[in-house]
Amino acid sequence: MAFTHDQSRDQSRAQARRFLVRGRVQGVGFRWFVEREAHILKMAGWVRNNHDGSVEVLAMGSPEQLAGLRSRLRKGPRAARIDDVEESEAELVAGLNSFQVRGA
Repeated sequence: MAFTHDQSRDQSRAQARRFLVRGRVQGVGFRWFVEREAHILKMAGWVRNNHDGSVEVLAMGSPEQLAGLRSRLRKGPRAARIDDVEESEAELVAGLNSFQVRGA
């Protein structure tokens, strides 16, 4: 998914956030849930499993897009149990204009 011309005005307001999601979030389709929601919100970034059982998300978008993703991360897919969503500022990644699932 690439940014469209209509979204170019939002790029000037683009922010990046790192989310660390803890709970029952591996083996329940959480990364694909995040990818789908990010595509719906037209965001760029990635999602991956961490060795400690958490899921890490780097998301780039407008404040409104980030707020939408934040609320979806707190709910998760049906099979997941979200115990905590930690959020921190991150750097925008030049050239990253789609959302990807990383790792297997």
